[in-house]
Amino acid sequence: MVQRAPHRGLIFGIFLAPFHRVGDNPTLAISRDMDLISHLDQLGYDEAWIGEHHSAGWELIASPELIIAAAAERTKNIRLGSGVTSLPYHHPFLVAQRFVQLDHMTKGRAMLGCGPGALTSDAYMLAIEPETQRPRMMEALDAIMALLKCEEPVTMKTDWFEMREARLHLAPYSDPHFPIAVASTQSPAGMQAAGRHGLGVL
Repeated sequence: MVQRAPHRGLIFGIFLAPFHRVGDNPTLAISRDMDLISHLDQLGYDEAWIGEHHSAGWELIASPELIIAAAAERTKNIRLGSGVTSLPYHHPFLVAQRFVQLDHMTKGRAMLGCGPGALTSDAYMLAIEPETQRPRMMEALDAIMALLKCEEPVTMKTDWFEMREARLHLAPYSDPHFPIAVASTQSPAGMQAAGRHGLGVL
């Protein structure tokens, strides 16, 4: 695990939603996002959170994990997190696997930000009813936390995912696991999920 000197004072970071002006060249916009993260690392920023969206047109990043992996190769110290991974859009076993891999690839600089999904248009395209998003986030987070314990195989069945004696094929690089935070904006669900598992809040 990476050993860091004790940090004193405020922690500085950025939340990269990722908003871009309508009409901007998307290739250049993503390239500028990468340049920004590299610059923030050089300035001594502590963390960057990268969002996931699928339908707005001006929020271009569909996979925070891809940006985290690429940014990790261009930076040295800044921690890189998803802000957020919309859990109802992904099987929780695969989310856990991807972030454990990122934890190793970044040598402990990856962070998982979880949420139900902020844009109803994203959920609509995936045929997910908005009223199911927060309960599904809770179910997925329960599954992820059980997997990250790396103790017993996890068997779990809901109305939208199932795991049979599932276990991660790789333990996290960070001990006991990478930092995890839950988004809380319009309802108490995020705070409740964070409190239930002792996690941070975005």
